[in-house]
Amino acid sequence: MGDLRPLNSTFGRLAFGRAAPIGAVTRAPASEYLPAALAPTSLKILHILRAPLGGLFRHVVDVAQGQVERGHRVGLIVDSTTGGARADAMLAELSPRLALGIERVPITRELHWRDVNALWRISRRVKALAPDVLHGHGAKGAALARLTLSAPHAIRAYTPHGGSLVYCPGTLNGGFYRSLERLLNPLTDLFLFESSYIADLYRAVIGPPRAMVRVVRNGIAESEFEPVVPRPDATDIVCVGELRPVKAIDVLIEALAVLRQSGRSVSATIAGEGPEAAKLQAQAARLGVADQVRFIGHCPARSAFTMGRMLVIPSRAESLPYVVLEAAAAELPIIATDVGGVPEIFGPQAAQLIPADDSAALIGAITAAIDDPAAMQRGAQALKTRVHSEFSVSTMVECNLAAYREAIAERKLAQSA
Repeated sequence: MGDLRPLNSTFGRLAFGRAAPIGAVTRAPASEYLPAALAPTSLKILHILRAPLGGLFRHVVDVAQGQVERGHRVGLIVDSTTGGARADAMLAELSPRLALGIERVPITRELHWRDVNALWRISRRVKALAPDVLHGHGAKGAALARLTLSAPHAIRAYTPHGGSLVYCPGTLNGGFYRSLERLLNPLTDLFLFESSYIADLYRAVIGPPRAMVRVVRNGIAESEFEPVVPRPDATDIVCVGELRPVKAIDVLIEALAVLRQSGRSVSATIAGEGPEAAKLQAQAARLGVADQVRFIGHCPARSAFTMGRMLVIPSRAESLPYVVLEAAAAELPIIATDVGGVPEIFGPQAAQLIPADDSAALIGAITAAIDDPAAMQRGAQALKTRVHSEFSVSTMVECNLAAYREAIAERKLAQSA
């Protein structure tokens, strides 16, 4: 695999080749050997994603802003039917900084005949902008980025953010979308996996990537490391996320009901919106804990953190969740499940994570946390230190750019061979 050399501190957290620990490298970047002219210093970068919601949207905004700050011309193509007023406001604020602008196109979540029109509109936009990099995010955004025939010189980069990779094995949808992933594999120039877990999962369920592979973990800004202070009316627990089955809020509500039956009343704030909202509220009422659980809808993460004394993330699947990084930076004690890339965030503390879909384990973790808040706070301080040293937004942006340049250089070298 070539000589083994450490990268400098800026790129030291980018894992090359097979998903590797932070700081590991299995192959020195091609840009060290190729002429600088093959890897331009200023790039035209177009990000394509579906919904302007959640951690994926936050990731794209952070990356795009970092790229603009480093002198690159950046644009977005994003769904026009989701996100509501909050997304409209964020995109309006971002738009003046994006030299390639923002294009809103109707993009459905599932495969639909309207995808033909979306691909046609996206292809027209791509042809007009002639980007150097088409970076697709999530299953749908990345599929559209790779299927457009416009800008044949541009590299196609793909960040899954979970996407089709986290469908349950053996399901019809999972099998169908993973088959599509196999078809798109050869159309990809650069795989930018956000966690080692997702990189390994891709290899396991899709097959070996047919292009350059890099693991670039999500990062957060220095300003997010100010501790949060619980409000006077804070509940015992706060849970932040989209209200959909994969987030397993139903398991948390079930745990609260069992705790109540045992004589222990634990209060919770649930911050988020989604298709399961009415169902979850009905479950809380049916199990007799509606008076202990307040549903507050969407709320910015740091504001939500002040509404509870610890964060509970009972998810059935995750990639590398921003909410866990944000809560760790805010020094909020966390109970989370051992899924996806969450162990990569916790590092030496990963043994504290609990199994998914295990109500008894969740009940035990909540009980222990309430009984010994000092131990939870010590754990929160240690996790904050780890996140501060390992998950930087600056490193994330720089590593993405380094990978783009290497993929462009390798493409040009192959064309000139």
